[in-house]
Amino acid sequence: MFKYLNPRRFYHAVGKKNFWEFIVLAAFLLFFYGPLLNMFMLAFADIYESPAVIPQEWGLKWWDFVLQQKSLRSSIVQSYMVAIITTICSMVLCIPAAYSIARFKFPGRKLFMLSFLLTNAFPKLGIYTSIAILFYRYNLMGSLPGVVIIHMINSMMFMVWLPASAFRSVHRQQEEAARDVGAGPIRTFFKVTLPMATPGIAVATLYTFLGSMEEAQGTMLVGLARIKTMPVEMYGIILDYPGQAGAVFSILLLIPSIVLIFAMRKYIGPEAIAGGFKMK
Repeated sequence: MFKYLNPRRFYHAVGKKNFWEFIVLAAFLLFFYGPLLNMFMLAFADIYESPAVIPQEWGLKWWDFVLQQKSLRSSIVQSYMVAIITTICSMVLCIPAAYSIARFKFPGRKLFMLSFLLTNAFPKLGIYTSIAILFYRYNLMGSLPGVVIIHMINSMMFMVWLPASAFRSVHRQQEEAARDVGAGPIRTFFKVTLPMATPGIAVATLYTFLGSMEEAQGTMLVGLARIKTMPVEMYGIILDYPGQAGAVFSILLLIPSIVLIFAMRKYIGPEAIAGGFKMK
């Protein structure tokens, strides 16, 4: 095995084409995973000084430092609170809309679906500035409801398009079969339609929660420094704290994403995602 450590021997062993494919793959892996690896090393390094490639001393000093900061602990709690409220409110409002789009034909239906794309089709800072003018009028600036509304606006496209596709995949014959054996409309929905559409709804819920966890611009503008989530606090960490503290905070922000993606891995697939962006 060690003889292939010589680049010339490795080149002749694998062939010209495979050699360059290997180089491209290695460059991609280094480009993609290099920053993540460096972040993890920073987070668990007590002493990490250049030009060393790996930390001189490992430990949890910076984890203790971050968790002892009251403002950082508060931002973690607020991030989860805002994300959970946003996800629940989005499901309550958007799932009925998605079902209506999937089951009923009405004039302007496709235009209505396209309208949910508008919040993601333009620079968000301009949209947030326009919304802030209305929020000042209704005393929503610097409030939790105002921040939740901003997060919901960003997630409505996913929470409508993906569940609508999931509801369209449920054949009417299955619902009619349930009705034929005596189930009413509500029972048919909760016993037949909703369970079969659960994978698409789960993907939309995942996108909504993760999108809320990482939203920063709107939270910063509407929250007025009263509602500080983890992405907002990251700006201050970059300016006021060492790089190791920023790496720890980045991992804390990354953990819910990894947990949720792992928990919903059987629902996440190209079919569920791509199907949600087809307007039929």
